[in-house]
Parts: sequence; structure tokens; C-alpha cells
Amino acid sequence: MSLGYAEKLSYREDIGNVGMSELFDPPHTLQAKIEELAKLIEESKHLVAFTGAGISTSCGIPDFRGPTGIWTLQRQGKPLPKADMPFHRAMPGLTHMALAELEKAGILKFVISQNIDGLHLRSGIPREKLAELHGNSFREICSSCGKEYVRDFEVETIGLKETGRRCSDLNCGGKLKDTVLDWEDALPSKEMNPAEKHCKMADLIICLGTSLQITPACNLPLKSVRGGGKLVIVNLQPTPKDKKAALLIHAQVDKVIAGVMQFLNYKIPPFVRVDCIQVSLSYPSKKKRYAKWKLRISSVHGNNAALPFIKSVEASFPDRPHLKSAFLTDQPFKLQRETLRSKPFRVFLKLNFGNGCDCSSVQLDYPIDFQDTIEYFEHGKGNVIETLRNRALEDATCGHVSPIQRKQMLHSKGTYTDYAIVTSLVRHEYMASEPISPISNGTTEKRGIESIEVEEEDLGKRMKVES
Repeated sequence: MSLGYAEKLSYREDIGNVGMSELFDPPHTLQAKIEELAKLIEESKHLVAFTGAGISTSCGIPDFRGPTGIWTLQRQGKPLPKADMPFHRAMPGLTHMALAELEKAGILKFVISQNIDGLHLRSGIPREKLAELHGNSFREICSSCGKEYVRDFEVETIGLKETGRRCSDLNCGGKLKDTVLDWEDALPSKEMNPAEKHCKMADLIICLGTSLQITPACNLPLKSVRGGGKLVIVNLQPTPKDKKAALLIHAQVDKVIAGVMQFLNYKIPPFVRVDCIQVSLSYPSKKKRYAKWKLRISSVHGNNAALPFIKSVEASFPDRPHLKSAFLTDQPFKLQRETLRSKPFRVFLKLNFGNGCDCSSVQLDYPIDFQDTIEYFEHGKGNVIETLRNRALEDATCGHVSPIQRKQMLHSKGTYTDYAIVTSLVRHEYMASEPISPISNGTTEKRGIESIEVEEEDLGKRMKVES
């Protein structure tokens, strides 16, 4: 979990039980339970996954209530854990990718997540088949038209506050808000309604890596049980719903899901991270002999948006050796020069990546031509990203680059060119029988603890702590 998110939350003294001991099923018992779970999935007609922070600890994101969770350490007066990588570079783990594969195969019908890390969306779960009950640190929403924006940077605020950005729809222009709930925020009906609907339809709900302590979210799986469905809980710590479970598994979630996928004969797909940038070139409309031009490397999400995965940019001019090279470290990265209009040339842009990327840099060959002979194109973002992913998987490397589109500026001379870049490649190939290092898979990251069952009328109300 983002440590920044924990700091942004309003203060709450009663955060419930933290630091509970972890339980591990014996190996032979675990294997039998994994096979039983696989058979339940195989027989299910409407499978729903309900996930918590325990599925993301293997992605380098600390949880809240585990033995080394954020709230556990705070209560003990110990320093907070250090994240393994920047929050914005966290990538879907084995369980995320396995769920995406099961959804693609038509087995998994819906995912309900209490996590705000956005990893289910990154894994490929379609938005219409995902309820992010507590929000997404990388998603903004227009307060006027409801349009959603998924960012590659962590949105600065929580608590459904205005972010300072506006809707890009020319017919709207409404103010954007973050989507992450604070303690007293009500769960949005856009997330709760489909979650409740699919829980009622489910004949099998699998709770993965959640302590099932946060009301009202934790009571959603009971809707399936009341309708005759089965509840499976995979968690390293006890939960208040254990007695309701048809199958209870105490093990690392990744290990369980790897075994299930092996039993069902499904491969766990790799994850290819593709990030995008925009390179803009502007120059005066007056056709003088020399042109003062500006080159800008920035986010595709707007001029004021962060470009978190690029640390610096080096610019050189192989066709114009007399031009001084540049080393840019401040965002947005800007370069300004004056050159003859009559001679097109190239700029080599070396993009140096920050922590969390699997390659250190890539190089763009950017053409500059003031004669209005530049080709404008639109390749389609989805097509370009799919091509890059296939190329990365074939070569088993990242660093592949491809232009997405080049457009003319509306109010001045110049162009915008968007590029897609493969910055990371992660494979998940181990099986359940292989040894896996211990991972704290304990709990959901949200607020409160429940020790008694609440009535259905409580669903949709604010998150709270029950005693």
C-alpha cells in the first residue's frame, strides 16, 4: 500500500485488531484444499472474487494489519516499512494475472476489490467487471459527466476531493475528483450496486487475502451464502466470517492460486507494462530563415501532470554536431534551440528511467521539419500497445517503442506525438509445489473491524469499526 495513502487518511483511534498471528496449513492438507478449490471453481456457474491487501503484498505493497503492516507497526511504535519500489511502479502479481486469465476464459464473472492500488485494472480485468469499493489511487472522475481517467501517477488527494484538473471533454470541462475514500465517505453506488448484484448471483465467492473486517464491504460475500452459494476464504489470519466458509485455507494467496491454475491447466500470463509519453514541437509561424523552436517531453495526461517513470532526458543532434547537447532533469522536460528552417534534422532523445523499470533507458529518433511535410497519423492506442506487448513477449525484453499518433497543434505551429514504451516485463511461472518465500498476506487495507454480523440494510453506508 502507498505509505502516502496511510498518512492522508483522517486520524482514527479505533482501527481494530492488528498484528494477529499467521496460520499455515500443513503441506498435505494444503494440497488437498487447493484441489478442492479447483474443483469448486471448475463446477461453478457464477464465480466472484473478493480481494484484499493480501494479494498485493507480493507486489511490494505493505498491508495494514499483518505482522509487519503499517497500522501494526504504528501501534508498536516502530518505523513504517519501506516500500520495495515506488507505488506507481507496483505491478500485478501472480494472483492478479491468474484472475485476469480466468476472466478471459469466461470462468470468473466479477471481481470486487477493497484495494486502492489499481492492480486489477492493470492486470486486464475489464472495468465493467470490476468494483473498486474503496477507490483507486490512480483514477479520477469528472464531477459533472462522470467520465473516468486512469493515470500513471498517484492522484495527489484522497477523500473525493478536487484534484485541480478538469475533464478533457470539450462539451464538459468539469472538475475532476479523486476516487479514494476516507473514513467517513460513503461507498459509491457505482461500485456497490454491481458488487451486490454479482454477490447475489454468485454460486461461489472466493475471498483472497482479506481479513473481512471492514464494514459494510465484508458482508457482501454473505449474500451468496444466503442464496445457497459457497464461500471460500484464503487468508493467513482468522476472519469473522470463517464459520460461514465452505472451505477455509490458511496459506499464501499466490501459492494457492498457482496450484489452482496448475490443476485447472491454465497458464498464468505474464504482465507487460506499457507507459506513454508525449513529445511536442512548437515554432513560430513566420517563415524566417531561422526558427526558434521548443521541444517538450511530458505526460499524455496533460502539461501539469507528472511523468513519474522518467528520471532525466538526454538530447543530442547527430545531423547538427555544432548544436550543444542537453541533459534535462526538471519536469516537464524542455529544450529550446534556433536552427535553419530549410534543413530538416533529427534529435536523439535518450529517456532515462527511474526505479521500478526493467530497463534503464530507451532512445527516440525524433524528426524536426519546419516545411509542414511531417506526416500526421493515428495508429490506435490499443493496437500499438498490443503489438508492443507481443514483441516484448517474443523477445523477452522491454524497451520497445512505437509512436501512437502525431497531430497538428490547434493554435500554433507544431506537432504533438504520443509514444508507447514497454518499461517492464514480469513472468509468473512457479507452481504450487515449488518453495515460495514467506509473504505477509494477511489483511485488507481498509478501515475497521467486525466481530458480529451486520444486517443487509448496512450495506452501502459509511465504512466503520464495529465492536
